[in-house]
Amino acid sequence: MKIAVIGATGYTGLELLRILSRHPHGEVSIITSETYQGKTFSQVFPAFRDVLDLELHPFDPQEVAEKAELAFLCLPHGSSMAAVPLLLERGLKVIDLSGDFRFRDPLVYKKWYGLEHTATHLLEEAVFGMPELFPSSIARARLVANPGCYVTSVILALAPLLRTGWINPSPVYADCKSGVTGGGRKPNQRFHFPECNESFTAYSVAHHRHQPEMEEALESFSGVKPTILFSPHLVPMNRGILSTVYTHIREDLLPSFTLKDAHELFSSFYKPHPFVRVLSPGELPNTHHVRGSNFCDIGLVWEKRTGTLVVITALDNLVKGASGQAVQNMNIMAGFPQTQGLLVPGEVV
Repeated sequence: MKIAVIGATGYTGLELLRILSRHPHGEVSIITSETYQGKTFSQVFPAFRDVLDLELHPFDPQEVAEKAELAFLCLPHGSSMAAVPLLLERGLKVIDLSGDFRFRDPLVYKKWYGLEHTATHLLEEAVFGMPELFPSSIARARLVANPGCYVTSVILALAPLLRTGWINPSPVYADCKSGVTGGGRKPNQRFHFPECNESFTAYSVAHHRHQPEMEEALESFSGVKPTILFSPHLVPMNRGILSTVYTHIREDLLPSFTLKDAHELFSSFYKPHPFVRVLSPGELPNTHHVRGSNFCDIGLVWEKRTGTLVVITALDNLVKGASGQAVQNMNIMAGFPQTQGLLVPGEVV
């Protein structure tokens, strides 16, 4: 499959190209950047010398259509909605890594992103790109909206529990920590080294734009809309997300509920899905163990005294939380094995 990466020089574009460089059936045929157009990718990122020396082009939908079959869009929120229709009408399949096509309702998008949506006719068609939840829809799609990184970590914690109805859907508490690459490559004072090093801070508590994304996707999957109190935090590390999700088991299930029940549910639910690893009882996830990989590790703790099942997930925000999941979606759309180009362990040191 010939592939275009639009907006190739941000963190998600960079990570995509690192993954695609080892994909046996993906050929990167065109890459774009408005900032670095005219330079080769390896000039901007010397680590790619003799691996990817393609020239960076300005975005031209016709040129992209002539050179590629599928396009990854790694553009800022608000920019993808202009580019996606131009590519779809030229016959490309599209995977969008921005938030522009994650909501069905343009008013919800406007509320959380502060922008008028200019491609509302595509919102119903766009498929939410969670392979563990919607694989058959992804396989038929021509437009996939890749989920947010925090969203992936929380959805994977809650999907089995909401599907079975074992928990009270409201409220659910999601306490999440992310490395600084989650803020993107563009300079920002909050992510400036002296500002974030040796610091640990919460931000956008209870009003982060990923909160309604989690709720909408989980309702679509389970038929039950949870109410999630989402508390994101910035951790002074480059990459990784650790999410601790507190759920309350239904009162009628409490007398006989055990950690073994929870472990069996999660193990059975995720057995068909190669990138979710349910850890042994008593074992807890660590971002270090998934760094650079497309895996999400899940650990479970049963706190009987309060009737709380604590679900802890760890993933790499740039891989399973963004670009790796995007390649997983491409594999499904193209009929390749989901693991193609992705089945590598985390970085050990």
